[in-house]
Amino acid sequence: MASLHSPDQNHLLAALTPSEYGRLRPHLELVPMFLGEVYGESGSKLQYAWFPATSIVSLHYIMQNGASAEIASVGNEGMLGISLFMGGNTTTSRAMVRSAGYGYRLPAPVLIEEFNRGGALQKLLLRYTQALIAQTTQTAVCNRHHTLDRQLCRWLLLTLDQSASNELILTQELAANMLGVRREGITEAAGKLQRAGLISYCRGHLTVLDRAGLEDHACECYAVVHSEYDRLLGKDRDGCIPVTGMRPVRESFRAVVRA
Repeated sequence: MASLHSPDQNHLLAALTPSEYGRLRPHLELVPMFLGEVYGESGSKLQYAWFPATSIVSLHYIMQNGASAEIASVGNEGMLGISLFMGGNTTTSRAMVRSAGYGYRLPAPVLIEEFNRGGALQKLLLRYTQALIAQTTQTAVCNRHHTLDRQLCRWLLLTLDQSASNELILTQELAANMLGVRREGITEAAGKLQRAGLISYCRGHLTVLDRAGLEDHACECYAVVHSEYDRLLGKDRDGCIPVTGMRPVRESFRAVVRA
C-alpha cells in the first residue's frame, strides 16, 4: 500500500516546506476512505484533520426535517478540519465520502501545534479556507439563481477537477442528494446534457465526452470558484491563472506560500 500512495498526492501536503513536512510526516496515517463514510457530524468536535489523496468528501448541511444539500466538496486540493485552527472547534456541516479512495489523517493537536508556529503552513491553510468559503458562497448563489442543468454542469466540472478520470460513478439519487433536488430533476437535466453530446450516462456511470462544451454550458459559478482556487492556491510562477482545472501543483503552491 505504501508504495502506491504518498502524502504528496494531497496538494496541501505537497506544498509544505521540508521542515514542516518533516515534522508532520511521522504523524500522517494512510487510511482508506469508504463511500458513505462520515468524518464529522454537525456540532461534533474533530479528533483528526483529513487530507484526501484519491477520494472526494462532500460537505452537507442537514435540515431539521432530514433534507440536505452539498455546500462544498473537498478532494486532493484540500483538507477537512478547518474548524481546528479557526477556533470554532465544531462545524455545522456533515462530512461524508462521496468518492471512495485513500487519504491521510493527522491528529488534531499536531496540526494545531504546527499552525500556531505561524509559518508557511498557517498562511497556506488560511488561503485554502478562503477558497473553501468562496466555493460555499458560490454554491448557495448557484442553487438559488441558476437552472438545474447548469448547476449539474458546475458540480460535474468541480468533481472532474478533483478526479483523475473523466469517468464518474454517479447515480441519479446521489446527484439529487448533492444538489438538494428531486431525482426526476436530475433525470431531466442529465438527459439534456446527454442529448447535447456533453456526457454519456448509463446505469450509474457517467462519462464526460466534451469538457469544453460542458464549461460553455455551465453557469458562471464554476469559473468563479475555479479562478478563486487558482488565485489563492494555484498560480503559475509567472502569476498567470490557468484557463482550466484547479491544477494545484507542488511548486505553484510553494510560490504562493512564500509570496
